Formats: sequence, C-alpha cells, structure tokens
Amino acid sequence: MHKLVLATNNRHKLEEVAQMTGNKIELLTLADIGFTGDIDETGVTFAENALIKSRFIYDRYGINCFADDSGLEIDALNSEPGVYSARYSGVHGDHDANMDKVLKNLEGVHNRSARFRTVISLIWEGQEHFFEGTVEGTIRQERAGNGGFGYDPIFEPLGHTITFAQMSTEEKNAISHRARALDGLVKFLETIDKTGGQ
Repeated sequence: MHKLVLATNNRHKLEEVAQMTGNKIELLTLADIGFTGDIDETGVTFAENALIKSRFIYDRYGINCFADDSGLEIDALNSEPGVYSARYSGVHGDHDANMDKVLKNLEGVHNRSARFRTVISLIWEGQEHFFEGTVEGTIRQERAGNGGFGYDPIFEPLGHTITFAQMSTEEKNAISHRARALDGLVKFLETIDKTGGQ
C-alpha cells in the first residue's frame, strides 16, 4: 500500500478522503509528520493552490504528498467564489456567512447553475501530477440538510432532487468532485504498481 501525506488541516476533508480511499492508500496527516503550521494559499487557480501545499510538504519532508484545492463556481457570478470559496465572506471558514453572501448575490437571478471543482496536486518522487474532478448542479434558494460542510446545504447536484447536505456520506462520496479527482489519483498509483514503479 502506498503511503501518502495529505497536506491539509481541514478535518472534514481528511475524513472524506479517508472514507473514499479506504485501504487503497495509507493516509498520513500533517500532524503525523510533525507539521502543525499553516501553508499560505497564494495562487489564483485551484491547481496553483494545490501545488503550493503539496510542493511545500515534499520539499521540506521529502515524503510523497498530495493536496487538493476545491471550490464552488457559479456561472451567474463569473465563476465566483472559486478559489476564494473558503473565505468568500471575508472570514476564512465561516460557512454560514459564505452561503449568505452567495444567496444574497443570487437574489432575483434565474440562472443558478454551478459546479464544485477539485484539483489534486500529487508530488510523487519529486514529479508533479494533477487530477481534476467536477460535479455540475444548481444553487438552491435556501439551505437544506445538515450533513457535509461548506456550501453543501445549498448545492443540488445534477440529476438529484436533494442537496449534498441531505445525502448520506456514501451517496455524496459516490458522485462528488473530490471523489472523481481521487479516482484519478488512485488509478495513477495502480498504474505505477503494474509498471513496477516505486
């Protein structure tokens, strides 16, 4: 089994990734390798932010590492909040305030199409690899559900009549943007195994 550090301090993200990868990856946290600080995400794209985090940990510790950057893109808001999803309201991680701002900005707007996007940056033996996943959907008029985190209570994925926050963990993980990006990562590791790589 491949041992990988997931470069995040986000507990929800760690739990999601652990559930999705199961026994396919031995997942190490930043705490496991003794890193307790924060990594500034100064990129202007999901790929840049993910790479900043994975490269920081690999360069410092020399351990194969991956990181993701994810966010919500709303068509009517010129793809906002995008890379600023976690701090859209001005306060990092204030999910309620972030959702309030989205709902306010969409008042009276008919086109509520949106997508969640995840980009994973993997540093494997010093080489950079990227994997992307998206899930299309719409923004609800109001919150629904108590599960998930972030914008899950206002996001209804295409083909469904409930929000991510109303789904079970298993239901969400089967279709989520992060699951799709992680699928690419896992398939890459399986390819390494088949070709005799490290």
